Amino acid sequence: MVHLASPFVLGVRGMAAAAKLGIPAVAVYQTDLAGYARTYMGAGETAAWRRIRSVHSAADRTLAPSSSALGDLEAHGVPRVRLWPRGVDTVRFRPDLRDEALRRELAPNGEVIVGYVGRLAPEKHVELLAGACGLPGVKVVIVGDGPSHAHLTVALPGAVFLGRRTGGDLARIFASLDVFAHTGPFETFCQTVQEAMASGVPVVAPAAGGPLDLVAHGRTGLLVPPRDAEAVEEAVRKLATDAALRSSYGTAARTMVEGRTWAAVGDQLIAHYGDVLAARKTVVAA
Repeated sequence: MVHLASPFVLGVRGMAAAAKLGIPAVAVYQTDLAGYARTYMGAGETAAWRRIRSVHSAADRTLAPSSSALGDLEAHGVPRVRLWPRGVDTVRFRPDLRDEALRRELAPNGEVIVGYVGRLAPEKHVELLAGACGLPGVKVVIVGDGPSHAHLTVALPGAVFLGRRTGGDLARIFASLDVFAHTGPFETFCQTVQEAMASGVPVVAPAAGGPLDLVAHGRTGLLVPPRDAEAVEEAVRKLATDAALRSSYGTAARTMVEGRTWAAVGDQLIAHYGDVLAARKTVVAA
């Protein structure tokens, strides 16, 4: 069995080698290349899908991380697609890491802390948090780095930029947020949403891509129309002004992800391997 974590560039050669040796291959779809082409080039989406279809059609099975990604792949002619979501470390990311000293440092006037964690790049549309920066009693905190950093320091007045954080430091920041806001509409999964949920934090996210599988609207957070700044601002306002609602959503979010361990996800992957191997044996026997 050949597992291709990213079947482009080197992965294409791995796929060819698997075919030459008669070994089954499983390819994992992780990046919305078509969405990136649309964002960065203003065109090229058709060519991106042609490339995706060509590469993944050679695999015995393609694993999509979300229902949205699976639907996109099937709609563009990729065969043999199955769902394989991601796990989350519920020991590392947990509510009891909430740090009051850190909260006082980030929001010295006791503001509600609304955080974004991720790459700072055009396709993430972090500038949609500008309206939240203007809400009374709200402090926006940005964790991450990338090419849009300089632009965002101007676009998000009053926001606190912490740069890239990892490990226990990142887990402590997650748990110390009151609301987690994600703004990117091109996520095939969106791991940071799961990490926020494991930390007991309610989520605001676009009703597109991976978050559709992760966020139960009106129960663990709020889904908003993609790239809609007013909707993001209103969702943040709703949660910022209702502590009881934040607590209810946060508790439900933690409960929802507790079974999504990496061990469970690993078992699902092994089951996919077994299915592919069994299908190959059936073909050989026939």
